[in-house]
Amino acid sequence: ETVKSYAKHERETMDAVVAARNAAVSARGPAQKAEAENVLSAALGRLFALAEAYPDLKANQNFLELQQQLEDIENKIAAARRFFNSAAAEYNAKRESFPASFIADRFGFAPEDFFDLGEEKRAQLEAPPPVSFQQ
Repeated sequence: ETVKSYAKHERETMDAVVAARNAAVSARGPAQKAEAENVLSAALGRLFALAEAYPDLKANQNFLELQQQLEDIENKIAAARRFFNSAAAEYNAKRESFPASFIADRFGFAPEDFFDLGEEKRAQLEAPPPVSFQQ
């Protein structure tokens, strides 16, 4: 609640974060979830940029806790994404092997899509984080 009071005139940023979060929660399928999470990441980036503009907000304990919780959630999502892709790869490999391929085709077991973030987001995650020694 304190985060909102600090940023009340930056309401659009907060509304964008809430809308992006709701879209990410309600998304179905790996492709739709990846797109929704990319939008959420962008909205959170704007929220953290807002914190840079307001030193009192950046130092606020509630905001620091929010940042820590969001970091923890992102780590859990990344782990779940890796687990999903590993399971999808294993399923697809078994589906294509003999004799499972005959059974899978006959009973309509389609290949599973991977949870793909897209090239831009993947590059962001693989790039080293920016470091600043300014206050």
